[in-house]
Amino acid sequence: MAQVPPTATVEGVSIDTRHWIDGTRVATSTPNTSSTPNTSSTPPTFTDHSPIDGTPLAPIARGGPGEARAAVVAARTAFPGWAATPPVERARLLHAVADGVDARAEDLAAVETADNGALLRSHRRGVMPRVAHNFRYFADRLLALGHEDFDTRGHTNHVSWDPAGPAVLITPWNAPLMLASWKVAPALAAGCTVVLKPAEWAPLTASLLADITHEAGLPPGVFNLVQGYGEEAGAPLVADPDVRRVSFTGSVPTARRVAGAAAANLVPCSFELGGKSPLVVLADADLDLAADLAVEQYDNAGQVCLAATRILVEEPVRDAFLGRFLDRVAKLAQGDPRDEATDVGPNIHPRHVERVDGFVRRAVEAGAKVVTGGGRNTALGGNHYLPTLLTDVAQDSEIVQEEVFGPVLTLQTFPEGDDDEAVRLANGTRFGLAATLAAGDRDRAARIGARLVAGTVWVNCFFVRDLSAPFGGARSSGIGREGGDWSFDFYCDLKNTVTAPKGWEAHHE
Repeated sequence: MAQVPPTATVEGVSIDTRHWIDGTRVATSTPNTSSTPNTSSTPPTFTDHSPIDGTPLAPIARGGPGEARAAVVAARTAFPGWAATPPVERARLLHAVADGVDARAEDLAAVETADNGALLRSHRRGVMPRVAHNFRYFADRLLALGHEDFDTRGHTNHVSWDPAGPAVLITPWNAPLMLASWKVAPALAAGCTVVLKPAEWAPLTASLLADITHEAGLPPGVFNLVQGYGEEAGAPLVADPDVRRVSFTGSVPTARRVAGAAAANLVPCSFELGGKSPLVVLADADLDLAADLAVEQYDNAGQVCLAATRILVEEPVRDAFLGRFLDRVAKLAQGDPRDEATDVGPNIHPRHVERVDGFVRRAVEAGAKVVTGGGRNTALGGNHYLPTLLTDVAQDSEIVQEEVFGPVLTLQTFPEGDDDEAVRLANGTRFGLAATLAAGDRDRAARIGARLVAGTVWVNCFFVRDLSAPFGGARSSGIGREGGDWSFDFYCDLKNTVTAPKGWEAHHE
């Protein structure tokens, strides 16, 4: 069998495409069902393609049960030492990881754009600095973590956070490195060891992160990386009896399977899942701002779980809002995400584009009207899908109820002054990840916002995210919260030690 080189060059950046297990690069071979990884550089692999033009980027080591087990064993073995590492030292190492991200920010931005098709300018200016910030934030938060002792009838209660154990972290392809850092940073800060399983459609920056953690000085086994398909690598990871936490970001159907596997071992799970969020535009809103917020939902070609894809407009301002919105859509530049002038890049994969287009075609067949877009961008070809807006959609229709995860928005209206109907429409799906309000009256916005089922409500803004705030969804949008002390609560077992005021005398006689 022909050998596969262990490295690939993407955008001038050398990337080792093997797994990272116990401080060592590991390839796979077939068949592999043992608990010991094969350290040769032979297949099986899978090919990673760029969504920009379909170019093959790299052969990626394809993990299975053997690699999954070896990574968990490495994490389990490293756990006692890492959990016992003083918080100051853990924080220092996380700051070193952040420094490594900053030092390689240009490389990371270029590789991630090639790998998942998001805008290079966004990766440079926002995403990669945010990755470094995530590590720094949780390092600093670790050192501030604590709860004041309190008294119960003269007894002292002391609350502490004990690291739970090895954590399996499964991340999506739409913002690969940033979403990985949202999980890796708090898990490591909490004292857990981790096994990261990145999405197979965009795995490259996760491999670079492994190098960065190694260069920062993390001990072997503290950070592990297993690449591959969910059913081959992810499934044995979440079912492993030595895993103590599972954090997953992705689809609802996959989360159900993950939950079932983890439940057999009574392993707590944190899920950040899909969304079908509303943007409620009230008649007294600044309509220019409302239109800006609506167009912002095409960010990352619509591949954002938080996107407010259902625009709900108070009837008197429907036409005025729509005119402003269409003016802005007409100015969007779609094209190569490496071009600074591009506003909307490609979707991730041909299969995903077909899925997005299927939603639109079925909606039109059911009576929806295409106001703009409605299909692939034939001038660009490939994975580029036109920013789309559909009207004349029923509340119970598929296009309103199901997550498309592409540049597709719908527009509905509600009667003037009918807050009940606005809330009914906004809450009228099985999801509850986020909601956005455009409003002029602060009191009315507060009343409506308080009734919305959502983990995050933005008023006259969008995507303002502070790591000190809880992040997560209600209903089918997830379980648990990430951010601040909520992350430590998940990755730790909280312990309360109660000490009596008496009983010490005998030891001091």
